[in-house]
Amino acid sequence: MTATTDLVSYEDALATFEPVMGLEVHVELGTKTKMFCGCSTELGADPNTQTCPVCLGLPGALPVVNAIGVESAIRIGLALNCEIAEWCRFARKNYFYPDMPKNFQTSQYDEPIAFHGYLDVQLEDGEVFRVEIERAHMEEDTGKSTHVGGATGRIHGAQHSLLDYNRAGIPLIEIVTKPIVGAGDRAPEVAKAYVAELRSLIRALGVSEARMEMGQMRCDVNLSLRPIGTEKFGTRSETKNVNSLRSVERAVRYEIQRHAAVLVGGGTIVQETRHFHEDDGSTTSGRVKEEAEDYRYFPEPDLVPVAPSREWVEKLRAELPELPRLRRNRLREEWGVSALDMQAILNAGAIDLIVATIDAGAPADQARKWWMGELSRQANESGTALDELAITPAQVARVTELVASGDLNDKLARQVIEGVLAGEGDPDAVVEKRGLKVVSDEGALGAAVEEAIAANAAIADKIRGGKVAAAGALVGAVMKATRGQADAARVRELILEKLGVSEG
Repeated sequence: MTATTDLVSYEDALATFEPVMGLEVHVELGTKTKMFCGCSTELGADPNTQTCPVCLGLPGALPVVNAIGVESAIRIGLALNCEIAEWCRFARKNYFYPDMPKNFQTSQYDEPIAFHGYLDVQLEDGEVFRVEIERAHMEEDTGKSTHVGGATGRIHGAQHSLLDYNRAGIPLIEIVTKPIVGAGDRAPEVAKAYVAELRSLIRALGVSEARMEMGQMRCDVNLSLRPIGTEKFGTRSETKNVNSLRSVERAVRYEIQRHAAVLVGGGTIVQETRHFHEDDGSTTSGRVKEEAEDYRYFPEPDLVPVAPSREWVEKLRAELPELPRLRRNRLREEWGVSALDMQAILNAGAIDLIVATIDAGAPADQARKWWMGELSRQANESGTALDELAITPAQVARVTELVASGDLNDKLARQVIEGVLAGEGDPDAVVEKRGLKVVSDEGALGAAVEEAIAANAAIADKIRGGKVAAAGALVGAVMKATRGQADAARVRELILEKLGVSEG
């Protein structure tokens, strides 16, 4: 390989090469105990307090399979349209790494529990792209290393490393795609959409919260290039543990540009793992990638095979919840929105927020209006994900209720939302604290209208002369005088009444 950090332009790379992707997604299951022992999986415990002889791999300790972990694997496989094995085994994947106390990982090799499936994903313009699934298999997580003293937080340059084995043994499902071809210049978008759809599916099944920022779902991005018009795959790189949707997209784009630069420059791609850097979207070399034979897989001698009965599998199939794409189609019909509007809601990550706001009592059109309008604007301006804004669906529903009752108008409602986001309390507290209720006292409104007419005599004369459109200027004056807290429609009615003019 010719060492280089140069990149060719994305357009030039795609003019010469076709990208081939493979995505390996690890999902941490939400079981109460680990995959092969009774240790707790609860987050936040002191380091190395949730361990036992089994997950530490001490001599003589015997593992027992977590039944809920197996059930979760089958449910995931069924939701991914996979075949479910009638008989499968665990295997030992042997390699040394400090955060793996047993020096092998209990996984599955040539006999996964689920295989040959697919997941249809919807791209931003509504196009549906089918991603073929090679397998979904059960395994266990490793521990966690903390490298201390270096500038990057990685082992290189660190003064020492700390190991926490609390995570070692937590159940994982690894979902591996078949080679993804045909995406062309949309490969980064396809990768992002696939991981997003997979995350939605996992959450719908209730088997994991799949919070990527917490490591509950991680993606390894395999990528290679081949000259357009050829069949043979190129040498792949594997960017490890990418932990956000945006980063998945950026990692694919960067690796396409890097591979192309190496190949165009006459270099050779080395099969290796790479690290992704969030700050600039680049990747750097990790280690030369092992092949399957390097792991010396062999059947796990301490665990019996898993043989799910067909009756159990069909029972789990019948109990599957409504899956994300079907749910979106149903909601689109219920809400009466176009396919384009629904795609915008999906792209914004607003579906669950809107549903929760409706469940809290808001009309569907109002829930959509606020999440896709003011709240999306606030999220964009602050660089925050919509579902990470400091406001709950119940609070948004309360804002819609205050608008419907006439206590707020839209302008005041936006100020209330601003206050909630700023940590000033719930909507009612913000209204009280900021004095934001609509002025509904007819006497006070009437006085404000009379003041506006007196201060704008020329405009009042125009209105009396039949130029009713000029009333907008007086409405504006009253709204200014009341700090936007008047009902504009009622103000207009009062102006015309006092000037003896009708709308007609």
